[in-house]
Amino acid sequence: MRYKYLFIDSDISIKESIRLLDKFAKKVLLVTKENVLEGILTDGDIRRWILKNGNLDEKVYKIMNSNPIFLLEKDKSLSKQLMKEKSVECIPILNNKKEVVDVVFWNDNFLDKLNYYKDINVPVVIMAGGKGTRLYPYTKILPKPLIPIEDTPIIERIIDRFIDYGCKDFYLTVNYKKNMIKAYFNELDRSYNIHYVEEDKPLGTGGSLNLLKDKIKDAFFVINCDVLIEANYSDILKYHKKNNNKITVVTSLKNYKIPYGVIELSDSGNIINTIEKPEYNFLVNTGMYILEPEVLDDIPKDEFFHITYLIDDYIKKGKKVGTYPVTDNSWLDMGEFKEMERMVNKITKE
Repeated sequence: MRYKYLFIDSDISIKESIRLLDKFAKKVLLVTKENVLEGILTDGDIRRWILKNGNLDEKVYKIMNSNPIFLLEKDKSLSKQLMKEKSVECIPILNNKKEVVDVVFWNDNFLDKLNYYKDINVPVVIMAGGKGTRLYPYTKILPKPLIPIEDTPIIERIIDRFIDYGCKDFYLTVNYKKNMIKAYFNELDRSYNIHYVEEDKPLGTGGSLNLLKDKIKDAFFVINCDVLIEANYSDILKYHKKNNNKITVVTSLKNYKIPYGVIELSDSGNIINTIEKPEYNFLVNTGMYILEPEVLDDIPKDEFFHITYLIDDYIKKGKKVGTYPVTDNSWLDMGEFKEMERMVNKITKE
């Protein structure tokens, strides 16, 4: 069976299932016992568990869908229709013994796009004014937004992903080599609107948002110009609205393994414990957010101001700041050479 690498046991840890979801990049794992389907685990199941602050060392059976959608072999021809009806990207195919004999993935079998989301024609702000010093010497010649990933500048790839969800209005905060950015978009035959927010001086990752106070009236996305997020943007906005957040931060679950034995000390300096090659999990800020329009009133005028300053201030004041976690493999960052190489390699394989 060609998709047997997606089979997992129900007693593996959630942490291990996250690693496998990232490795195989299919957004789904099949929980089986001797090839019999017991359940399905998706990135959505993982997200809901993380938002409950659940222990990642727990077993998969605690969060899997034990009543998954499937088809019998004789009904396999109905898979496309069922995926549209249920808004799912894959369907396991079972024999009469409930053994998995195949899996139908939409992207592998059908040319048309699965519209499992609603259009969200909301504004998108792309922070494109920085110097990109970590990418010198490339950014001595080109502004970071125009650095090509394969044959397409990173900023155009970001815009294309939002266009897939119905977004049409894009605000670019620009400063460094801004005329090059303008010239590039002036040459494009595009179906969307570009508005420039011009900084007279560097204003950080949030300061330039003050210039949008009278221009944006609805919830809007903010994203750094060096990241690509593979997620359902419609679902992110729905989550933001449902939870009445003032700000929603898109985060990624990162696992770090210390390659040494770690020593814990008492207050008197004596060793009280040793931990061999411990692993730690963190939710990391990806540089993508959703903000409510009234948030713009709390950003100082003409001051260097990071968006994280506002998040910290809101947390202190008890205003709602939420997070929407995505898997590590769903977040690509080209802020440094090593990460840019990872982004290129992944896009090349798509």
